[in-house]
Amino acid sequence: MAVPFYRHALSPACAERVAGVLASPFLTSGPQGGRVEERLRGFFGVAHAKLTSSWTQGAVATLLALEIGPGDEVIVPAMTFAATANVVRLVGATPVFVDVDPATLLIDRRQVAGAVTPRTRAVIPVHLYGQMVDIPALRRVLPSSVRIIEDAAHCFEGRRDGRRPGQDGDAAIFSFYATKNVTCGEGGAVITNDPDLAAALVQTVLHGMSAGAAQRFQGGTYRHWDIARLGTKANLPDLLAVLLEPQIDGIEAQLPRRERLCARYEAALAGTPFTWPAIEPGAVSARHLFPIHVPGGRRDAVLQALGQAGIGATVNYRSVPCLTLYAASGTIPDLPVSRGWGEGTLSLPLFPDLRDEEQDEVIAVLRDQALAIEAPVARQREEPALV
Repeated sequence: MAVPFYRHALSPACAERVAGVLASPFLTSGPQGGRVEERLRGFFGVAHAKLTSSWTQGAVATLLALEIGPGDEVIVPAMTFAATANVVRLVGATPVFVDVDPATLLIDRRQVAGAVTPRTRAVIPVHLYGQMVDIPALRRVLPSSVRIIEDAAHCFEGRRDGRRPGQDGDAAIFSFYATKNVTCGEGGAVITNDPDLAAALVQTVLHGMSAGAAQRFQGGTYRHWDIARLGTKANLPDLLAVLLEPQIDGIEAQLPRRERLCARYEAALAGTPFTWPAIEPGAVSARHLFPIHVPGGRRDAVLQALGQAGIGATVNYRSVPCLTLYAASGTIPDLPVSRGWGEGTLSLPLFPDLRDEEQDEVIAVLRDQALAIEAPVARQREEPALV
């Protein structure tokens, strides 16, 4: 049985919503986007929300709004998608890598504290795989001048100690990419409680312009615009934003299903050589991905076995400093947890309508591979020691 890595749940009703936008005067950044931003403010309990064309462009716009650039440093975890570090380089600043906690794979606060220098302007903690970083605890190890920009691409419905992304950091940035728990194919959002940051974001998501298209024609008379700051092109069209509203309304209902699927994986793989990140007390993971670690250099063999069985699997992620772009720029920092996890991890199929029989196919292949990993170790134990 072929099992895809991901299967979206957008229904034919979505086409009707898009048709409604096509029948309106606004194809981009209009009233539909405004309604979604209102939904985001309500869901996360924050004062401001801005839709963006992707997580990446939302992060670039946020860094520009905070006037972070050449000469500045931004601390990022080595275990993340490369975009977390790439956006820092795109604005001319320097990413400073730190390692992650071996149990949770979340950014190591002690290493963050040790990495702060007079040039540090921000830290980007990553809510990896859906589990939130403890933002108040992170705040306590940082100087008050250092901003916290939460990478919440995996963590739309996650929470920690009753708090959601964006409530304790300076900003949180989301992804609505095709495989995310809330999706419109491509898209993102930035939320914040900082009114100055929110005002700057309105400009930095649209080239730095002082007025968007709707504002330039308010009252039926053209209004001149200006550019006083550097910006990018990061706004989300209404044609995509219209897909988000019903998903935000229904996202909480999906979490029990994701939890059940993860519990089935955990129960079936208990006692095998495979391991996976721990969920800390007080944290409710969004369960965006279910990654495992394959020991003994066997990750690629397991990936091949899954592929040959028609099962989709991928790698989330290799340690960013080990990637060619970053490795070529200087000495690779010694971050053993990120490096070791990146050399052995893979992600299994996980989406709300994954059927039990499909998941059983995945588990069967993994259990066969577990036996193949265990066999050499067992033989080594049984062989008599050479005298």
